[in-house]
Amino acid sequence: MSTLTDVNTADTAPPRRPISDPLEADASTDAVASGASVLSLEDIQKLLPHRYPFALVDRIIDYAPGKYAVGIKNVTFNEPHFQGHFPGRPIMPGVLIVEAMAQVGGIVLTQMADLQGGLFMFAGIDGVRFRRPVVPGDQLIMTVELISVKRRRFGKMRGRAEVDGQLAAEGEFMFSLVD
Repeated sequence: MSTLTDVNTADTAPPRRPISDPLEADASTDAVASGASVLSLEDIQKLLPHRYPFALVDRIIDYAPGKYAVGIKNVTFNEPHFQGHFPGRPIMPGVLIVEAMAQVGGIVLTQMADLQGGLFMFAGIDGVRFRRPVVPGDQLIMTVELISVKRRRFGKMRGRAEVDGQLAAEGEFMFSLVD
């Protein structure tokens, strides 16, 4: 059982569009087979292998299979890394922000019919920049879009994480499908 609280704030957070061209995409034309563009924690656990303490996405608030996903991570003080990072001034480690964005990217990849059946792992991380600290009480909103897929085994994505509309981190991620 996770110590993360499942706060339903999807009603207050506006859906985001892909990073590259916000006016180009229309999620309504790419509805998921079930017709839902929101995934609960239980839905996410059916798609991703991550579990506490490494399950870092609480909800998917918008997505288009094979294109992009927008996920929420509610940052809470009772997460284990805050005991030592840093005592008296808790800050979410940058590597966990990157991992959270990668897990949102995993939702995009697992929803692609021709890429199912395997485990996606990092193959590379490029151009990651951290713009502001993420602290307990923050809600991290992560938008991750698929840039390319090669030979159905390698993918490249661009991610962006925001808190209160301010950029917290951004970068590009490469994935490899492992049998």
